[in-house]
Amino acid sequence: MDLTQLRAQINETDKQIEELFAKRMAICSDVARYKLENDMEIFQSGREREVIRRVREAAPEGLENSAEVLFTTLMDISKSRQYQQFFAGSSRIESLPLDLSAHATVAVPGTAGSYSEQAAKKFLPDSEITFFADFEDIFTSVLSGKAEFGILPLQNSTAGSVSRTYELMKKYDFRICATTKIRINHCLAARAGVKKEDIKIVYSHEQALSQCSEYLKSKGFKCHEHFNTALAAELVAGSHEPIAAVCSEKCATDKGLRILEKNIANANDNYTRFILISSKTLCPEGADIISVSLKLPHISSALYRLLTKFSVAGLNLLMIESKPIEGSDFDVVFYLDFEGSIHSPDVVRLMAELESELTYFRFLGNYSEI
Repeated sequence: MDLTQLRAQINETDKQIEELFAKRMAICSDVARYKLENDMEIFQSGREREVIRRVREAAPEGLENSAEVLFTTLMDISKSRQYQQFFAGSSRIESLPLDLSAHATVAVPGTAGSYSEQAAKKFLPDSEITFFADFEDIFTSVLSGKAEFGILPLQNSTAGSVSRTYELMKKYDFRICATTKIRINHCLAARAGVKKEDIKIVYSHEQALSQCSEYLKSKGFKCHEHFNTALAAELVAGSHEPIAAVCSEKCATDKGLRILEKNIANANDNYTRFILISSKTLCPEGADIISVSLKLPHISSALYRLLTKFSVAGLNLLMIESKPIEGSDFDVVFYLDFEGSIHSPDVVRLMAELESELTYFRFLGNYSEI
């Protein structure tokens, strides 16, 4: 039998599978209707375990795991379609329009000249900025009503995610209103009269030190973490010790420092993604990115099964990040960005499904990149 004949057999088998798949989905639709009429829950863990046990026992030797994956996926597709029937009438998430041209009060980490200030001015050109040393102060100021908005760095193209921001995102209830990317151009700066060869210690935020690690290591500098790049520059400006800071060129100039070396980052194309947060759900017109956070159960293929839900809903995932929960035994929270709008029925149904099925699920915002 040649390859053409073998492929013809596969095509015929696939046709039978397609017909049986359509039949199974139709029956599942009837099951969903029955559950709705009898006020039953969609997920029946006992039934699922029974099916998997039967499938593994009936599978040819060596195909037990593969058969389990196949039928688990089939059941996940079935559940997602049943949830779509259950939540067909779900109401969309209520939101208010976002006006970035209006005058606003903004809480920003660091001090004048920081990259966070650049992000604030890009988000809200007509803004009244209050600076804070600690990232947590940004959340508390926004949620207490002292500031309408807050600015926080989330990810860097070189050093990765900003861990402190993610830690606080788990702790506080807030909404992301917009996101933007700021180009990062780090320099080494010190007080006038300080020679590069006399410098032993360099101060900056942990992300900036990581982004410039190759240069700093090559010079033999000892790195000390500080709250913010701009605050590190401020510290250096007020010190009589031969120390330096990693900061922006503008910040160095604003603080009266002398730039000893420009463009010291590991990568030439270095960007940090900032988020604009609020205590309210504010959505700009045409918002096309949704962020959520969630916890998954400790079961086999839990993440794979989550991704199946997005595929069935036809939604494109843009980013997935996992962060450990402080004080827990290896528990993590997943942060996901995906394309969509809270006005879309598919999005509303998917989020209703996730909220009903998971022990921890939070909607973080619907926004656009500025």
